[in-house]
Amino acid sequence: MPNWLLPEYIQDMLPDEAWRVEQMRAQFLDLLRKSGYQLVAPPLLEYAESLLLDGSDDMDLRTFKLVDQLSGRTLALRADITPQVARIDAHLLNRQGVARLCYAGSVLHTQPAGVTRTRELLQIGAELYGHGGLESDLEIQQLMLQSLALLGVKNVHLDLGHVGVFRALVSHAGLDKELENELFAALQGKDSATLQALTQPLDAVLRDALLALPTLYGDCAGVLARARKLLPDYPEIGAALDALQTVSDALQPLVSSAGIDLADLRGYHYHSGMVFAAYHAGSHDAIALGGRYDDLGKSFGRARPATGFSMDLRQLYRLLPEQAVKPGICAPHLDDAVLRDKIAQLRAAGEAVVVDLLGDAALRGELQCDRELVLRDGVWVVAELKK
Repeated sequence: MPNWLLPEYIQDMLPDEAWRVEQMRAQFLDLLRKSGYQLVAPPLLEYAESLLLDGSDDMDLRTFKLVDQLSGRTLALRADITPQVARIDAHLLNRQGVARLCYAGSVLHTQPAGVTRTRELLQIGAELYGHGGLESDLEIQQLMLQSLALLGVKNVHLDLGHVGVFRALVSHAGLDKELENELFAALQGKDSATLQALTQPLDAVLRDALLALPTLYGDCAGVLARARKLLPDYPEIGAALDALQTVSDALQPLVSSAGIDLADLRGYHYHSGMVFAAYHAGSHDAIALGGRYDDLGKSFGRARPATGFSMDLRQLYRLLPEQAVKPGICAPHLDDAVLRDKIAQLRAAGEAVVVDLLGDAALRGELQCDRELVLRDGVWVVAELKK
């Protein structure tokens, strides 16, 4: 096999994509900086127990592992940066109040998330710690939508959910962990036949509520109205529905459309409250994901209220229209102090100036130039490039 071939679902970023993605990263981080978020940069490699969340089989399957030649312990290449940021908040910063953190870095997956996806994602995101109210949920979700708009992603659909509804049903029923996991899997797979069989021994109230969950999706107002009729009047469920009402009312002006799916338990073993996902017609998968995960810090000995979101810049890049590269200026390769000064002035003014090392006019198109520096009456001036 040729040694220049890459593994499956691993790709290089060529100049057009690499420059655009870097520009997007800078735009995102600048927005976060202006919103009071501080940048952290965790390592790509950690001990496996720091990166693998308790009870998250999905995270375990997605994570590359290897043996550390120094300690003999198992190391892992991160598949998600959120646990690392939680560790930083819990132990390195150790703040008592609100902490706003953001990040941008590569993550690796053992399997691609979709047929057209890469296994090396450029994950960006923001996390807010130390506040458990709806205000922080709204701040994070608004920031996610503002980020997408800033990066040029339009016509976004927002899906909202709340794992607290299912948790409340399970808690009131006193179900054992095995049945809870089976019900969770059936709901995630929208497997109504399995759900019917699993709920058969349960009391009528719980059975009807669980069977109703897969039907409770669609436009926000309709879903919430039906949920209040079909689900038990438990305080936890009422609070979850009220939270979804408040957030959906606030966010609908920022998106093309919005919906609620009460059977969406994505990240159930990870999230503890409201979850959300942004979708776009150009992608089969969600283009941004997030939610509340107040219990994650327990893995690091310090649980804190937390909510956040993340996106893959490489996925977002593929949704954007092609952007024309601004042509530069070709300069001759001469040992001329005045020419060097002129080149420096142009670059300081924001122009791209490319020195033509080969001096071959036929190749200047490859240098992406539409102008050139020419000497006229002893002065170096910018002129239209001669074809």
